Amino acid sequence: MPADFPFKTPPERICILRLSAIGDTCHVVPLLRRMQQAWPQARFTWVIGKIEARLMSLLPEVEFIIVDKRASRDARAALKHQLRAQSYDLLLHLQVALRASLLARHIRARVKLGFDRARARELQWLFTTHRVPVRQREHVLDSFQGFADALGLPQLPLQHALPLPEAARDYARALIPDGQATLVVSPCSSHSLRNWRAERYAAVIDHAQQVLGLKVILCGGPAPIEREMGAAIEAAATTSVLNQIGKDSLPQMLALLERATVLLSPDSGPAHMGTLAGVPVIGLYAATNPARSGPYLSRQWSVDRYDTAAQAYCGKPATQLPWTRKIEQPGVMDLIRVEDVLERLQSLADAGLLRSRA
Repeated sequence: MPADFPFKTPPERICILRLSAIGDTCHVVPLLRRMQQAWPQARFTWVIGKIEARLMSLLPEVEFIIVDKRASRDARAALKHQLRAQSYDLLLHLQVALRASLLARHIRARVKLGFDRARARELQWLFTTHRVPVRQREHVLDSFQGFADALGLPQLPLQHALPLPEAARDYARALIPDGQATLVVSPCSSHSLRNWRAERYAAVIDHAQQVLGLKVILCGGPAPIEREMGAAIEAAATTSVLNQIGKDSLPQMLALLERATVLLSPDSGPAHMGTLAGVPVIGLYAATNPARSGPYLSRQWSVDRYDTAAQAYCGKPATQLPWTRKIEQPGVMDLIRVEDVLERLQSLADAGLLRSRA
């Protein structure tokens, strides 16, 4: 352990506080796995959002305390009581949002480790006892790894995979048979200004099926914006597409990505689920910076128009913008052309990666 850190022996009870969103909880997985390997005797608790728990509850040997932001007053009081009823050696406070810090007040821990002062936005630094060393302009996943580094944990290969139930694998096998090369398209972010046009997705889908011989499946959640996008893509495409939007659970979607050949998605939770599944991800980035929030293992396949957007909408290069700056402006995603995505698909084909993974 670093000499200035209070642990002389490994902590026995560790709490992780990261409520949302799905993509960010995906980035927590390698940190948790690293701690489990380094401290196999430790017991882990994760305070997490309700939706995110549907996926992360697949992790073994982790207790989950689920937070429902729509809960009643009585339910919120019960949650606070549940948090106060336990004590920990270490809290990893991984979320700068004030709503997370207000929960951190109720978590009893000898050490509450948070971000350095510069990154501890929304007064997070007031709710921690210790802070990680300053690190700048890094991917969200790497910023979480900074917590393990601050704890003096050994460097280990990143582990992303989640164990999947057999029922989820059966669901995926029924949609993607062995030997079937498949493009999965998850077309929506919950932030509408990060989304590409339906007719552009349709053009890529037609090319993928007619030229590259890929089966195409649409996937996503049940929100109206996602269902509407799926219907618009189907209407614009000249080839048939299997529309599974709103029809699967998060474990089933992860199993589907595990069998897919390639995933096409904007900056969204499924883009980062693709990293957990080990599938190449063509990420669509103009409104957000892929160096900070792109699919961690597929940044070479992503279409990056963030700097172009910075010049067009902010009048300066991306290097001069704050690291967390989003350029969620009408029309920003139009900077990504159909040809840009087709070039990435062809690059994957030239690398021999457009083949079945099942």
